[in-house]
Order: sequence, then structure tokens, then C-alpha cells
Amino acid sequence: MGGVKKIWNEMEVAAEARQNGITEFLTSNVTVDTSLSLPHMTPRVIELCKDLFKKWSKLDDSWFSVERVSGGITNLLLKVSVKEENGNDVSVTVRLYGPNTDYVINRERELQAIKYLSVAGFGAKLLGVFGNGMVQSFINARTLIPSDMRNPKLAAEIAKQLHRFHQVEIPGSKEPQLWNEISKFFEKGFLLFYELLAVINILIWISTSALEFDDIEKQRMYETISFEEVQKEVVELKTFILFMRNYFLIIEQELTGLLNSAVVFAHNDLLSGNIMVNDEKEELYLIDFEYGSYNYRGYDIGNHFSEYAGYDCDYSLYPNTDEQYHFFRHYLRPDKPDEVSDEDLEALYVEANTFMLASHIFWALWALIQAKMSPIDFDYLGYFFLRYNEYKRQKERCFLLAQSYLTKSNSR
Repeated sequence: MGGVKKIWNEMEVAAEARQNGITEFLTSNVTVDTSLSLPHMTPRVIELCKDLFKKWSKLDDSWFSVERVSGGITNLLLKVSVKEENGNDVSVTVRLYGPNTDYVINRERELQAIKYLSVAGFGAKLLGVFGNGMVQSFINARTLIPSDMRNPKLAAEIAKQLHRFHQVEIPGSKEPQLWNEISKFFEKGFLLFYELLAVINILIWISTSALEFDDIEKQRMYETISFEEVQKEVVELKTFILFMRNYFLIIEQELTGLLNSAVVFAHNDLLSGNIMVNDEKEELYLIDFEYGSYNYRGYDIGNHFSEYAGYDCDYSLYPNTDEQYHFFRHYLRPDKPDEVSDEDLEALYVEANTFMLASHIFWALWALIQAKMSPIDFDYLGYFFLRYNEYKRQKERCFLLAQSYLTKSNSR
């Protein structure tokens, strides 16, 4: 990727965000090297906080403490605690973007969305942006682990919060981004390709720019990938729509139309690490909106269900029908979950499980891009196979599920 310009500049984004009506926030040119260990990173993080918050600029470094909150395969979260001159203890969250994540995340869109989501009560308040991250208010809560999401009480609350999240109106295009997002990996660096053209060109780019691994076994695994097959699966996932058109002699509607999947502002990455809970206060928070965009409701829910499996991708943990229906009842009718009709439950079940296939395809392709570009110590190549193989394993079941449902609906 040598010679490719950085996709975004935090100052340009901040200025443009303000022009779009986003509440004033602080800016700094300071960057923090995420490859450093926490002890070596700490002085730079303190320097950043002093630069952003002028009231802290003359405090001795000993008045600051920095600890790691969490770190996934995209971001590193740090808690910075400060003893102010008046004796108050204040904490903020410093979110450091993973290296090269600006190629797969639209930071301008994220910053714009944060304002409206914050007003609606979602996430932490944005306090400032800097060279490779942002500073937000600190949420006093713990991050969920995958097993938490199947807790009936927490699942119900997540469903209610997601229902409310999907009601938020974000200015801008309302076009669903499920397939267009892949082309954004190369925004301002490569030509934009849309729909299947985006997927096909990315696959060609990957296949003609072979990865090289020091690990012989990983190299062997990479060379087993048939990009022609992946392309065929992507096309088939979309041309399944055409099959259904011909089957029912429907000319203009696509699969999303046939399943009546609402287009909403979706989180698109609702894994356990992006959900926090204060057990004492019984308050749940959806956080981190990096991948947020207008998208299909079914995709957001199906993607969330896939995340029950965790990073290890143990898909035996995928929620069963009863667990999904429990979630759907609280999503569709947060006020009266027991009054959701069987017809509505079945419709959302088919919708979410069909879009779950698209989730596997999306994150499998994402993993290949990350394997080529990210220095983070994570087995992205292995993750590609876990997601792609699960897509293939679930494909026939989900296709038959959608076909059976649409056939029955058409005969009514």
C-alpha cells in the first residue's frame, strides 16, 4: 500500500464536522504510538490530555494514571484518571484507532453520527479528537463478554436499546450500505466500485497482491483460498434474489424488498465488546459506532446474533429459535413484548437469519483486507476461514428458510 495517501485527517474531519452542525469539541495534533507497551505509551497519553484539556496542562505527570480498559482487533481503549487541583478525581476514555483502520472506517461519518446518537443517550460524550483517536467521557460500567449476551435479562435490554437505536435519524443519505461499504475500504485511495463490482474488484486486488507470511502453515492456508469461489458465493448470495424473482415472477423487488427489511441507522458491529453494563445501576450502554451507517435492520440483528460466538467463532453458541424470539419480542414491542404476533416473529426470524449470511461474507472479506494491512497481532487469516466456512455451512439452510417463507407468504 506504499504511496497511498492517508484517507482522513483529524483536523479536516473536525472542521467539516462542525460545518455539519456537530457540537464543538477539542482537537490536538498529538498522536500515540499503539505499538508501544502501556508504560512506554503513558507519557505520550498524558501529553495528549494536557494538550487537549488546558486546565490540566500544568499538572505534574504524577497526578495522572493510565490503565488499559480493553483492546479488540480495531481499537485500544485507555482510562485516564486525573487528580485535579481542586481535589476532584476525573476520568476520561482515550480511544486509540488501530493502525490502518482509516482504510475501513469512515471517521467523518462516525463523528457526525456521534452527535445525534449522544443526544439520544447512546455511547459516551465526545470530548475531543486527536491524530489517531478520540477522547470521550468515561462510562462507569463493565464490557460484556459473549456469554452475557445470552442472559435473558440482558438480551431483552439489548433488544430494547437496539430498537431505540434504530429510531435515531442521522442526516445524510439513507441508502443502505451493506454492499457499498466494501468499496469504502479504498475511499480516496482507489476507484470506488459499487454493488457486486466492488466485491469483484477487491477480490481481484487481493488475489493479485498475494500475502506473504513468515508462518509456513499460514502461507499454505492463504494459498488454498479460491478467490473465484469466494466471488461466486458473493454473486450467488445476491443472485438468489433473481432466483426468487423468477420463481414468483416478481420483476422489480430484491430480496431485501421481499423480506421487508426496514432501512435504519444500524450499529453494524454489535459484538459483546461494544456493549457495557453497570450491574449496580442496571444500566446498559451501546458504544463504539465506527461501523455505524444506514443499513438493513435484519443485517444488524443477524450480525449481532453471529457475535454470540465471540472471536473464537464458536457457532454452537448461536442463539436458538427460542432465544431469538425472546430477543425479537423485546425489539419489536419493548413496551408489550408478550403481544408480538407469531407472524411478526417468524418474519423477523427469516429476515435476521438470511442477513446473517451477508454478515459472514462481509467480515470474511474485511478480515482479508486487515490481513494485508493491519499490524495488530490477530489471526485475521484464520478469522476469514472461520467466517467464510460458517457462511458455507449455513447457506443452504438459510436459503431454504427464506424460500419456504416467501413461498408461504406468496400463497396467502
